[in-house]
Amino acid sequence: MRRNTILGNVLLQTMHIGLAVILLMQYGAQSAASEPAASKNALALERSAGFDSALLELADTSSELPEDYTIRGAVNWKDIKGLSEFLYIDSDGYFKRDWAVLLGLEADKYGIDPLIVYELLKVESGETFDPDAVGPETRYGQAYGLAQFMENTGPWIAEKAGMDYEKEKLFDPHYAIQLSVTYLAYLYDKYEDWDHALTAYHRGMTGLEEYIDENGDAASWYAVEIQKNAELTAANR
Repeated sequence: MRRNTILGNVLLQTMHIGLAVILLMQYGAQSAASEPAASKNALALERSAGFDSALLELADTSSELPEDYTIRGAVNWKDIKGLSEFLYIDSDGYFKRDWAVLLGLEADKYGIDPLIVYELLKVESGETFDPDAVGPETRYGQAYGLAQFMENTGPWIAEKAGMDYEKEKLFDPHYAIQLSVTYLAYLYDKYEDWDHALTAYHRGMTGLEEYIDENGDAASWYAVEIQKNAELTAANR
């Protein structure tokens, strides 16, 4: 049994390194295509010197993604790598690099701004990005994890994302990020603007309608703050 376990771990590590090599090749091809011919020789020397460290970094990051996660379509690894470094630094290390890589991949898949999701997760977690966060008791129950999903919302969002649901999974940051992007993309497709989508995320879709009835629009403090912070974060990038 132990021999099978060791073999499985070796195969898994090999798969992750293979993924890293593919991503590195994408990164190099994208960078080279944008450079003038005269500078390519110098760039080749520079890149070859940093090849090993870049490969190790990619392998390490990819090994921390969910084992069953599938990257779909072409990926701009240069942008994903830049995003992961930026969010890690911006959060003082609380938002882990592999979380940011997954966020970038999921946001790209659904065509939404990753900084909107990042700022939402910051607000939801009280600016701590704590994956073990538990919200206060309300008449609807409590919210759990990095993205603060409740038990009445989590199951159907997980189904929409094509993922199994268990309450404990809400405390898994990778799982929470995937659910939050899926839900935000669904809400944005439904309402076609961020005021409505973000207020619905915060208050629920019924709560959104109640807010509009009381205030005349969907521009809640929550929606305004997240959009404003996303713009400020983008300006500092």
